[in-house]
Amino acid sequence: RMLTRTPSVVAQVFLLLSIVLVIAIAVIQLNQQQILSPGLKYGIVLDAGSSRTTVYVYEWPAEKENDTGVVSQTFKCNVKGPGISSYESNPGALAKPFDDCLNKVKERIPVHLHKNTSVYLGATAGMRLLRLQNETAANEVLASIQNYFRAQPFEFRGAEIITGPEEGVYGWITANYLMGNFLERNLWRTWVRPYRKETMGALDLGGASTQISFIPEDSQENFNSTLQVKLYGYNYNVYTHSFQCYGRDEAEKRLLALLLQKSNTSSNVDNPCYPQNYNTVLMIKYFSGSLCTRSLRPANYYPNQLVNFHGTGDPGLCQEMVSLLFNFTACRDREDCPFNGIHQPKAKGNFVAFSGFYYTINALNLSGHFSLAEFNSSMWFFCSQNWAQLQFMLPKFEEIYARSYCFSANFIYYLLVYGYNFNAETWPQIHFQKEVGNSSIAWSLGYMLSLTNMIPAEGKLIQLPLKPSLFAGLLVFLTAMALLCLLFLVYLCIVSHNRKNISHVEHVFIPE
Repeated sequence: RMLTRTPSVVAQVFLLLSIVLVIAIAVIQLNQQQILSPGLKYGIVLDAGSSRTTVYVYEWPAEKENDTGVVSQTFKCNVKGPGISSYESNPGALAKPFDDCLNKVKERIPVHLHKNTSVYLGATAGMRLLRLQNETAANEVLASIQNYFRAQPFEFRGAEIITGPEEGVYGWITANYLMGNFLERNLWRTWVRPYRKETMGALDLGGASTQISFIPEDSQENFNSTLQVKLYGYNYNVYTHSFQCYGRDEAEKRLLALLLQKSNTSSNVDNPCYPQNYNTVLMIKYFSGSLCTRSLRPANYYPNQLVNFHGTGDPGLCQEMVSLLFNFTACRDREDCPFNGIHQPKAKGNFVAFSGFYYTINALNLSGHFSLAEFNSSMWFFCSQNWAQLQFMLPKFEEIYARSYCFSANFIYYLLVYGYNFNAETWPQIHFQKEVGNSSIAWSLGYMLSLTNMIPAEGKLIQLPLKPSLFAGLLVFLTAMALLCLLFLVYLCIVSHNRKNISHVEHVFIPE
């Protein structure tokens, strides 16, 4: 009897031990697994604007959040020279200026990742105008860029001219992304959608076009210019409009053409928006050669004719001339149609104004948000200065920009107040900003974010405390051991039961 009991106890102990070990190994293996991120992914976006090209390098963790990468800007470089549309007559000369920035980019991105790093080039209003004016030249410029990037180590995904509405929406995405309106980190350091957070509108002022984008009060109302955007698993209906020829540079060319048209002489023209005592000689094709000024071109147009512009620094007259750049009569006093006959819902909520808006505000020595009255008095003061004084007033003095800040300020005033219907009450809701953290507010980040929806996430690499083969081997061994112990115990139970029956039968048949 003792002999039977001993194997039974041993078998039970082994069975228990096997079960405990199987559970323990499984728990340790699952809890102790280290999730090793597959590291970072990189993307390069070239913002080919009308006045210059900027190269941005973005990075994001290779595992994504609801299909959209959590992207940050790690590097920015301005390509020397003018915008790509200026190379219409010599597209071959385009490549050289790119080299300097691209060499710096190559140092920023680990070499082994170069071939998996996508490069996108988006061209904006400067190229949109060139394409309207001379499609062949525009295609040659893009082909020259394609050839340049084919020789680079990165994965070139194409050079395209993006539409005005796309530029507007991508700028809106960037602004809201950087302000944390799509994603924020919670207490557990995981990314979540912020609770009931409002999005901001975006105001972008480029060289050749300007964009306004926001979510209207009644997003169900169907405006022609509403685009649907899906980010982090949520849909947004964004109203956006791009005004071609209302970028800062093209608007100023229209002003110069208008001043020449109204002047008695075609060689000496007063410009109330240039500072007092500032003189410059411009070739007529500089401003009248543009598609935006075609209707203002003089009847006897000689592209190489020289015009001397003399600054008079007259804020009142400057304002009067700037107002003529807007067509406020096309709307015939309809409330939802501020200018140029364009239907626009009422601007609501906070807005961030970047690019040209920010640089002009900065020149007036204003920052962040301020009242409309403050803006007006700063503008009036700035526009009354003479050329010699301006050199001491500006944070950075470059003639081509310095002479034009008074015009830009007046243009911004008319665009925001009469164009978009901001008033003294709603003006402080506009935040003039260049960047958030270290990331520039520009359409390029929104473009990258939309494109990362198409860049597949890599799976996380799981590192286990036990090698999978060892883990599997141990599991099989311990499970087999448990089964053997269980079978042995069942066998012992049967043997013991049979013995009891035999002894009972024997007991019954013992004669008295």
